[in-house]
Amino acid sequence: MHYCSGKEGESSQEEDYILSNPYHLLGVFSSQVFQGSPQEKNWRRKNSPIYEVEKHCNIEVAAQFSRFSSLQNDGDHDRYHIEGLMESPALDDDGNCFPPLFLNATSVNIEVYYNKAVNYTLMVTFVSFLQVLLLIRQMEHSNTQSGAAKVSILLVGQQAIMDAYLCLLHLTAGILVESLFNAFATAAFFKFVVFSIFEMRYLLAIWKASRTTNNGEGWETMRRELSVLYSRFYGILLGGILVMYEFHYFLRPMLLLMYSFWIPQIITNVIRDSRKPLHPHYILGMAITRLAIPLYIFGCPHNFMRIEPDKSWCICLAVFTGFQASILLLQHYLGSRWFIPHQILPEKYSYFRRFNHQDMNHATDCVICMTSIDLTRSSNDCMVTPCDHFFHSGCLQRWMDIKMECPTCRRPLPPA
Repeated sequence: MHYCSGKEGESSQEEDYILSNPYHLLGVFSSQVFQGSPQEKNWRRKNSPIYEVEKHCNIEVAAQFSRFSSLQNDGDHDRYHIEGLMESPALDDDGNCFPPLFLNATSVNIEVYYNKAVNYTLMVTFVSFLQVLLLIRQMEHSNTQSGAAKVSILLVGQQAIMDAYLCLLHLTAGILVESLFNAFATAAFFKFVVFSIFEMRYLLAIWKASRTTNNGEGWETMRRELSVLYSRFYGILLGGILVMYEFHYFLRPMLLLMYSFWIPQIITNVIRDSRKPLHPHYILGMAITRLAIPLYIFGCPHNFMRIEPDKSWCICLAVFTGFQASILLLQHYLGSRWFIPHQILPEKYSYFRRFNHQDMNHATDCVICMTSIDLTRSSNDCMVTPCDHFFHSGCLQRWMDIKMECPTCRRPLPPA
């Protein structure tokens, strides 16, 4: 094939590379030429396009190469226009001549592309570090058995599965692109730390706090239950990979489903009437950091993966996640059942119920702070348990944040 290029003095290195690569252009020509009737498709399956074009279609093309000036050029690629005219057109099986060829070529600036990929991995590493700090803050907030039992195990498990997927994706990307292995391996390592050390440890603490213990229970029973927990977790992890592989065309709806990880905690708060199970910093921080990666991939117009931005989907994801976080924050400050009508709520025990002052002379000491209780003052200063034990209201409320049992007789206490 013969090429004649215009603007020889102004050609860049990318232009020289594309013009000096006839096999690349020839492959594009053949893909344009042999599209049409079924006979042509069958002929193309049986024969190699490149060599068969040279053998049967002795085409001479004069091509002009020019660059497009784009205002939206982000620096990592330029667009070119190649116009070719066949000097000696050949005839196909039906007797039709091949038309002139119009092609668009794209060159990639590898240095700019690699810089974007490295900046992305730095962002993922920084986000993972913030998530570690938030997890440590939340684990300190619920460091007691009662506090850990209030946290939904599905919440932490779903976030751990998401981080495991991100770890595998970044590690695979580092293996495929050898020159970026160190950058992607670093991001994968931090995601591995978040998933395997902190989230799995917190998952185990929640499971231990929420399980019922029996006096005659042995190590074998506990080991069996723990094996079931881990088998379910890794089974869901592997099953999710297969589902995403088979239904990858529905990736965005599946991502919306995965980002509903706050919903199990909202339902758990309503059912158990839990008091402040999650720290507000954890709710806000996780909601923001979890949005960083999908918003970059599907929202950034110049992302290194060259994916077309979808602003409507990004807005839906941000609103959906923010709505869940807002409900949790309102549950933290207004009560776990603030949005449930009082008519359908079950009756709650009142710790400020009335009592007979004459019969309570012996119960004027609070065993929590070891000071006397002034029963003549306002009833809001004194709380009475179902087992008729008296405490200062502030003392018992702080106690119930740690244990839901009577400090005196160790009987279970109803939610306040």
